[in-house]
Amino acid sequence: MEDVERPGAAVHEGSTAGMTQLTEVLGDAVRALEKDAISYVLIGGQASSLLGRPRCSSDIDLLVAPEDAPLALEALGRAGFRTQKINPHWLFKAFRNDVLVDLMFKSRGDIYLDDEMLRRSTLRRFHGMQVRVIPPEDLIVMKAIVSDEETPRHWWDALAILPATDLDWDYLLLRSRRAPRRMLSFLCYATSVDLAVPQDVLRQLGRAVLHE
Repeated sequence: MEDVERPGAAVHEGSTAGMTQLTEVLGDAVRALEKDAISYVLIGGQASSLLGRPRCSSDIDLLVAPEDAPLALEALGRAGFRTQKINPHWLFKAFRNDVLVDLMFKSRGDIYLDDEMLRRSTLRRFHGMQVRVIPPEDLIVMKAIVSDEETPRHWWDALAILPATDLDWDYLLLRSRRAPRRMLSFLCYATSVDLAVPQDVLRQLGRAVLHE
């Protein structure tokens, strides 16, 4: 277990849920899933805060396996959350005390919670409570892929993780195969702002892009 405290996220302007409220709901959600032995990892703004930089986020993002998503939603419902099946392909939602929980089971780039991601996840402390957090390598790939004109914060979240965490570059390279062009551009940009990236990682991604 890795017991790490970081400043955590602040609340978006206009949100009525404070950090204490958000942390309580996160604890309720985690306990509901763990009670039913449903595997999950924390992603999103809270994970970015724990692995890279403090970041505003007034909701909670959890990733579960596709086959566990209906069971996870039911578990949250039994724990007192209001639940919605927003999109059967990747997203359910749950609400409690003015806090939104996005229950995701697929991310852009066809990223799923798998055995390797779960094995590499770590237990960390978020404002005093213990939560299972996605591996930093997977969060970097996920955020680099999802970043676009409307959500540039994801790009900067991913950049902040690079110097803050002892990365497994072989694993990052393996996960980067999901979107080699985007990841090559991301890591090249990282070197342009003086972040250290192994040259062999860039070369291997470059070869993968050229031979697509």
